[in-house]
Amino acid sequence: MSASSSAPSAPDARTQFLDLLNAALHGNTLVKLVLARHVGADQTLQRIIAKPLLVKGQPCLSLVYRHQTRDITRNLALDQAQTLVAELLPDSFRNAHLFDADGEVQLTFSKKGKPMLQRHGAQAPREAATNSGHDREKKRYLELSRPFLRDLGVTDAQGALIPSMSRKWKQINKFIEVFDHALASAPVPAEQALRVADFGSGKGYLTFAMHDYLRNSLGREAQVTGVELRQDMVDLCNAAALRLEHPGLEFQCGDVRSVVPEAIEVMIALHACDIATDYAIHTGIRCNAAIIMCSPCCHKQIRPQLHSPGLLQPMLQYGLHLGQQAEMLTDSLRALYLEACGYETKVFEFISLEHTNKNKMILAVKRRQVGDNVALLEKIAQLKAFYGVQEHCLETLLRADGLL
Repeated sequence: MSASSSAPSAPDARTQFLDLLNAALHGNTLVKLVLARHVGADQTLQRIIAKPLLVKGQPCLSLVYRHQTRDITRNLALDQAQTLVAELLPDSFRNAHLFDADGEVQLTFSKKGKPMLQRHGAQAPREAATNSGHDREKKRYLELSRPFLRDLGVTDAQGALIPSMSRKWKQINKFIEVFDHALASAPVPAEQALRVADFGSGKGYLTFAMHDYLRNSLGREAQVTGVELRQDMVDLCNAAALRLEHPGLEFQCGDVRSVVPEAIEVMIALHACDIATDYAIHTGIRCNAAIIMCSPCCHKQIRPQLHSPGLLQPMLQYGLHLGQQAEMLTDSLRALYLEACGYETKVFEFISLEHTNKNKMILAVKRRQVGDNVALLEKIAQLKAFYGVQEHCLETLLRADGLL
């Protein structure tokens, strides 16, 4: 060996990550693989979530391509899956999270494409513990045997949960749990029929779940309406409601501005973009709804108005922090306006959805007695003045109707 030769260089972080993935797959220790921070051509693709699966006795990797409005599942043999992952990093995804029996390994790529590897703790994600005999059985508000779950693709023909739908199943149950607790304190007589409007109902998972829970679990009369902009989704859901014989469940084409009910007891709007959330809340207040459930996203109105108070300028000079501040201010004002209109309001994490910040819920339940809101409105005015906010959509709508 010549004096100028050197020892072989250590494999880079990307190679190490792929080696760890190979070991986890063939060692049967893989819990989950998540590819995130998508930079590919398809702007609707958000992430890929992959989990091990047996297909006809053969080990495979089940990959769920999570798009903005749909999920696509592919089952690949282990070698094919590894080849695909190698091709996707970093050209299509800049983050990768590998969860195995030892914890989490994260691969990230800098703007210049430099790979970096980090290991986080020695604890696998919560999903890995589902087979433990020591886990407490969580209360389920719906049974997997319900026909609508099979019809919507949450369960298979035998009534077993389809693995790729486990996230949706958790969301459905958490949603019904939140609603059940709200209903217990709402000023609605137990014998009264409930009128429910679900804006942005999509494929109808939560709309069907709400109707099924009210009619079959609680035995209450209910008229549940799902409102959705996409006509194909409306047709699909109406056909399912007819096929499954869900009386009192219907779907309409439109949005919160075009479909305006005269009266409702429950108003739901999950992931209504930007000021669509304000229009939804306004509809709930105008209709004197007993329960308002919103999961806001895409906060755009307040941010351009925001000026950084002197003391906060060093913190809010960073775009990320400014965006977070605008989001917090927007939703805080929404909650305060609801309080001013006679609602008991909570803002909380709806469910720990993986790698998404669209999990906040504003829950408002009508108070039996409405107090004086003069002091509260003064606090709102001071908060707006502090940040230089000139207009908040919900306030504008409420004042136009004389509700504030």
